[in-house]
Amino acid sequence: MTESQRETERKYEAPSAGDTTWLPDLAGVGGIESVVDEGTEELDAVYYDTEDLRLAGASVTLRRRTGGTDAGWHLKLPLPGDSREEIRAPLSDTLPDTLSDLALSRTRGAHLRPVIRIRSTRGVRQLVGSQGTALAELSIDAVRAEPLLATGTRAASWTEMEVELAPDSDPALLDVVDKTLRKSGVERADSPSKLARALEETALGAPRLQGERAGETVARGSAGEAVLDHVADQISTLVKLDPAVRRDLPDSVHKMRVACRRLRSVLRSYRAVLDRKSTDAVRKELKWLGGELGAERDQEVLLERLSSRLEVLPQELAFGPVSARLQIWDAGKSSEARRRTLDALNSDRYLALLDSLAALTERPPLRAKAARKPKKVMTKAIGKEYDRLSGRVTFALDLPPGEERDTALHEARKAAKRTRYATEPARGALGKPAKRLGKRVKAVQKVLGDHQDSVVARDALREIALAAHAAGETGFVWGLLYGQEQAAADRRERELPAVWADASRSGLRKAL
Repeated sequence: MTESQRETERKYEAPSAGDTTWLPDLAGVGGIESVVDEGTEELDAVYYDTEDLRLAGASVTLRRRTGGTDAGWHLKLPLPGDSREEIRAPLSDTLPDTLSDLALSRTRGAHLRPVIRIRSTRGVRQLVGSQGTALAELSIDAVRAEPLLATGTRAASWTEMEVELAPDSDPALLDVVDKTLRKSGVERADSPSKLARALEETALGAPRLQGERAGETVARGSAGEAVLDHVADQISTLVKLDPAVRRDLPDSVHKMRVACRRLRSVLRSYRAVLDRKSTDAVRKELKWLGGELGAERDQEVLLERLSSRLEVLPQELAFGPVSARLQIWDAGKSSEARRRTLDALNSDRYLALLDSLAALTERPPLRAKAARKPKKVMTKAIGKEYDRLSGRVTFALDLPPGEERDTALHEARKAAKRTRYATEPARGALGKPAKRLGKRVKAVQKVLGDHQDSVVARDALREIALAAHAAGETGFVWGLLYGQEQAAADRRERELPAVWADASRSGLRKAL
């Protein structure tokens, strides 16, 4: 069993832990009414990582800590700014599988072992507001670090201070306290965490940062740099979303699937920059992962669409146990889709993909054109994707309404996504014209996407209607919703020519 909370804090250098005359009085600062001394506690933490420090390289910490009020296993995942998410599990002798799984996208299956032990004598002060509520905790730690890997050559000790917000406190309090501390000569710590400082001071070595490139350098301002930066961002997004997907957090499956699609698309569009002999295999595996995630995401979208249709249906037309029938249909589908997602993330195939993605950034398979200036290379790549999109839209619009046209419109939708994604790494080099084209193509994609959702919804409604009929229930509601979806698809088909005309204006491409 795990629990999580958001942790927002800032670290400072502290001259000493015993004599604290250097610490300014914070009473009266930013709504702080009083500073309450809570005494001293002894903390003993063993940090776990891989032999090559993959967690530290991703700014993730995993520790087993005794002492204090929160003894147990703690996995800390980075969030924007001064925040991290801390996921806790009860104290035990062995690493909980739940935390090991949540770290898997960073470890890529490598063995986790103790790497360093950090003991702290902590003096705790509560920064209390007018209502007697703790606004933040200020702690001063006398720290001793001992390496547990053979590569560490020495122990280390230092003193530091941290100010951590209480869960419901205004983050602006940190800025006010920070200003007061700096005026008193208290400076921010150079290291973001105790672990980072301990690795440095015990000579265990700096971990390789996630996405850091080794070997072949990439020319500054080149097409290769622009593409690789975008690829690295998408890989980082995919890796960071893994724990959220495992915990079934809202919208996490969708975001991870989109990261897969963006990566696949960019690797395809920029074959002139990255050698397809290396990237085609990665694209194939990203397609597999996106497909496994897609089952769960598609079911989420479909259930939301059908539920919203039922919610606005007049009560006098809601014949039969329609809500119960929808729940029965969704239960089996959702359970199977969820199982597919988790099976994929726990598979050897997924671990191999993560290794391939890491290699893609660490040892990028650059082609000669990667060294060129980005404008010409990227304009050509976008142009190729646009031409494919144009051909598919024209082909679809020339077909009569029906199943063949539905399929052609779906293919046009996929081409619209690839064109839009091709503009994203080019925005730094091509500026507003790339952003503008991407925005217009996104509008085309939206119309085509809603059309495809209607096609899928009609298939589902037919399936539900058959199940209802077999159970002796009326199929009236499902037929009614089917008609609504058909009408929605017809509207999107009528909208498409105007939206496409807006996206296909020659000036948009000339501006590139």
